[in-house]
Amino acid sequence: MRLIRKLVLLTLVVGGGVAAYAYWSGTGPRLGEKAVDLAAASARRGAARVATEVTEKAGDATEAVGHTLKDGALTAKIKSKMAIGPVATLTGVVASKDERRRAVQLARDTDGISRVVDKLEVKRQ
Repeated sequence: MRLIRKLVLLTLVVGGGVAAYAYWSGTGPRLGEKAVDLAAASARRGAARVATEVTEKAGDATEAVGHTLKDGALTAKIKSKMAIGPVATLTGVVASKDERRRAVQLARDTDGISRVVDKLEVKRQ
């Protein structure tokens, strides 16, 4: 039994010595460098994925801003056309279609009136 203990102890000491020698001399396996290489490769993959996501989101944001600017330009055009000048709204009841046409024409011919809204009703006979 003592012999087996001595052999096991000797094997452990020799194995530890070989491992220590390889570590301090730099000739042993370089597990640290492999771990660093794996971490760097993982970081590059992660950075590429993040860059792709950022690029897609930036494209979406650019498109949204373009739509907003187009919508704003259309709104401004419509409002400017609506605000060109005073609007005359004709309401009420007239006796005939001729009276209606005449009222609308008079309103259109009036200085300062840029638009006429005709809400006149022709009286039924």
